[in-house]
Amino acid sequence: MRLWLLLVVSFFCCLSFSVAKDQNRPLARGRRRRGKKVVRKGKEPIHSGYNGAPLFIESYKSVQEPKPNYNVIPGNTGQCVFRGITMFDKTVWSPKPCVTCLCSSGEVVCDEIQCPLLHCQLKFKPIGECCPVCIDSVHDVPENSGDSPVPNDPDYGTAPQVHAHSDEGPRGDKYKEEEERHRKKDAEHKRRKKQKKEEERLRKELEEEQQAKEEKDAAEEKRRRMDEHRRFEEERMRKLDMEQREMLRVFEEAAERVQHGLRVNDDEEEEEEIWLRGDVFQMPSHEPTPASLPPLSAPPPENSQEDEEGEEDEEEGEEGKKKEKEKDEESRRITYSLPKGCTISDVIVSCENAKLTSIPALSIPELKSLSLEGNAITTIPGGAFNGVPNLEWIDLGKNKILSSGIDPQAFKSLKFLTRLYLDGNLLKEIPQGLPPTLQELKINENNLQGIDEKDLEGLSSLVTLEMEANSLNEENVNAQAFRPTKELTYLRMGRNFFRTIPQGLPPYLQELHLEHNLIEEISEGAFNETKTLNVVVLRHNKIDESRIAPLAWIDHRYVLLKYANSLCFFSGKYRYFQFNVYNMNKQHLFCECPKRNLESIDLSYNKLHLVPSFLPKSLVHLGLVGNRIERIPGYVFAHLEPGLEYLYLSYNKLDGDGVEPESFFGSLKTMTELCLDHNQLTSVPSGVSEMTSLHFLRLNNNNIRHIGEDDICDLQNEEDSHIVALRLENNLLNPRKIPPAAFSCVRSYSSVVLKPQRIK
Repeated sequence: MRLWLLLVVSFFCCLSFSVAKDQNRPLARGRRRRGKKVVRKGKEPIHSGYNGAPLFIESYKSVQEPKPNYNVIPGNTGQCVFRGITMFDKTVWSPKPCVTCLCSSGEVVCDEIQCPLLHCQLKFKPIGECCPVCIDSVHDVPENSGDSPVPNDPDYGTAPQVHAHSDEGPRGDKYKEEEERHRKKDAEHKRRKKQKKEEERLRKELEEEQQAKEEKDAAEEKRRRMDEHRRFEEERMRKLDMEQREMLRVFEEAAERVQHGLRVNDDEEEEEEIWLRGDVFQMPSHEPTPASLPPLSAPPPENSQEDEEGEEDEEEGEEGKKKEKEKDEESRRITYSLPKGCTISDVIVSCENAKLTSIPALSIPELKSLSLEGNAITTIPGGAFNGVPNLEWIDLGKNKILSSGIDPQAFKSLKFLTRLYLDGNLLKEIPQGLPPTLQELKINENNLQGIDEKDLEGLSSLVTLEMEANSLNEENVNAQAFRPTKELTYLRMGRNFFRTIPQGLPPYLQELHLEHNLIEEISEGAFNETKTLNVVVLRHNKIDESRIAPLAWIDHRYVLLKYANSLCFFSGKYRYFQFNVYNMNKQHLFCECPKRNLESIDLSYNKLHLVPSFLPKSLVHLGLVGNRIERIPGYVFAHLEPGLEYLYLSYNKLDGDGVEPESFFGSLKTMTELCLDHNQLTSVPSGVSEMTSLHFLRLNNNNIRHIGEDDICDLQNEEDSHIVALRLENNLLNPRKIPPAAFSCVRSYSSVVLKPQRIK
C-alpha cells in the first residue's frame, strides 16, 4: 500500500514539474500574426536575433485583445480538449514544428512562427530552430549604392537592445563556430567554383588551340597535296611535252629520210634516162671494136638478184614508215587542235564547261559525238562542222545561242546526224536546215514563240521531239506543223501555255506529255488524228470532269490499211494481225485490229471532283493523285477491257460514303495496285477483298477505325496469298483488336505496316 502511495505521489510530482516547465518555457522566436507585442515579465530576451539583436518572446498571459483569427477549439471551463487530449488551463504545447498552442480559459489558441525578413547573403537555420539566421558580419551593401545597411523591415530594431546574460555566452560561441564553418565552406565553394571556371576556360583555350592546330595542319596537308599534285602535273606535262617533241623529231627525221629517198629515186631515174639517151643519141666514149672481132658482152653481176630483193625490202620498209608517219602526224594534229578544257576518248570529244565562246574548228573525220554543253557559244556559222562530217550526236545545251546566230547551212555537211540537243538557249524558232537523218531533237527551256507549218519540213525521220518550258500555246502552233513528222512517236510540250489540246497531232504518236500547262478542257475530237496513242500525261493543269467531252477518249478501232493479205500498215511498217474485213476494193480495205491503244492517262493535280466517266476501253493505268475527288461512281470501270490494273487516288477527299459497292466493278479481277492513302476513309472500301490479283494496297493516313475479317481478304478463297505490301499506318486502329484472319491473304506479316496509329 505504501509502495502504491509513493508511486502516485511521484507521478503527480513529475506531472506538476512538467507542467510548470512547459509554462515557464519561452515560445520559439518569431512574431505573432496578430495582437500587440507584450514582453513577458520575468523573462530575459533570447539571443540569436538578426545580427545578434535580441528577439523577445510574446506572452500569452494577460491577453485582453479581440479574438484572433486562429483555430479555436471550445472545451470545458478552465480546461481544453485538443485531438481527444484534455489540457489544463495555461498549458502550452507544440503539435508540430514551429507551431505553438495555448489553452486559455477553455479555448485553444495556436500561433505559427513567422520569420523576420533577413537582409543578408549567407543564411543558416540552426538545428531545432524554425527561422534562419544571418552568419554575415556586415551587410553586403555597395559603398555608393545609396542604400542603408539597416534592413527595411519595420520590426527591425524595434526590440530594446538589452545585453544578454550569462546564458548567452555558450550559444554565441556556438553560433560563431557555425558562422565560421559556413564562411569557410562558402569560401571553399567559391574557390572551387572559381577553379572550375578557370579549368573550363583553360580547357576551352586548349580545345581552340587544338582545333586551330588541326585546321592549320589540315590546311598545310591540303596545300602540300596541292603542291604535290601540281608538281606531278607539271612533271607529267613536261614528260608529255618531251615525248611529243621526241615524236615530232622522229617524225621529222622520218620525213627527211623519206624525202631523201624520193630524191635518190629521182636522181636514179634521171641518170637512167640520161644513160638511155646517151646510148641512143651520143657516141660511145671508148674506141670502137674491130668488126672482125665480136663485141665482148659484159658479164652479169654476181649479186644482182640479192640487190633486187634488198631494194624491194627497202621500198616496203619505206612505205610502212611513210604510213606510220602519216598516222602519227594525224594523231599529233588531233591532239594539238583540241582547245583548252576539251578531252577526247575514242570517237567522242567533250568540251563541257570549257568557257568556249564559239564552236571549235575541229578536223577529226572519225568523230561521232561532240558535247559543247555549258559554254557561252552564241552563233553556229556555216561550215562549223565541216571537219567532222561523220557526227551522229551534238549537245549544244546551256549556251547562249540565238535564232539569228544559226546559219541555214550550219548542219548541211552532217549526213549522219541523228541527235541534236539545244536545251537552255535563247532560241525563238526552230532552226532551219536541219538534216533529214535527225531522229531526236530537244529544244527545252528556250523562248520558242511558235511552230510554223514549214518549221519541221524535211524531218521525216524524227522520232522524239521535246519543246518544254517555252512560250507555246494553241494559237501559235500551226495545225499543219506536225504533218511532215510521219515517224514522230514521242512529243513533250510541258510547261507552256496551252489551254486546250493542240490540234494536228502526229498520226502515229504514242506518248504525249502536256503537264504544267493551263489546259481546262478536253474537246471531243482532241485525239481523233492519233491512231496509236498509248500514253497521255496531263498533270498539273486545270481540268474539271465537266469539261471532258464524253467522246474525248474515243478508241480508234477502224484503221485504213493498204491492200495486203493479213497485213496491217502502221507507220510505214507491216505488222501481222488477225482482223475481220469489213469493206474491200481493189486498193484499200478496212479491218478491225485487236490492238490496245490508249493504256495510260495521268490526270493528277487537276480540279476533278469525281472519277471521270467514258474512259477509254483499253485503259490500264489511271493517275488521279492530288485532286478533289469525293466519290467513285458505280460501274465507272465496268466497260474497260480487259480491266484497269493501276489506280492512284492518293491525296483526295474520299470518305466513307464516297466509295460505292459497285465502284470497282469491272476491275476486280485485274486490279494490281490500288492507292487510296491520304483520304478520309473510315473503313476499308467494299470490293477490296474480291480483288484476287491485288499486289499493293495503300490505305494509310485515313480515319479507319475497324478492320473486319473479310474486309481485305476473302476467307472463302483458298488460293495462294496475293498481297505483297499493305500499308495501314496513321489511322485510328487498335492493332490488338484486328482479327487474326484479317491478313490471311498477305504473303508475309512483315509486309503489313500498322505503326504508328493516331489512336484518340
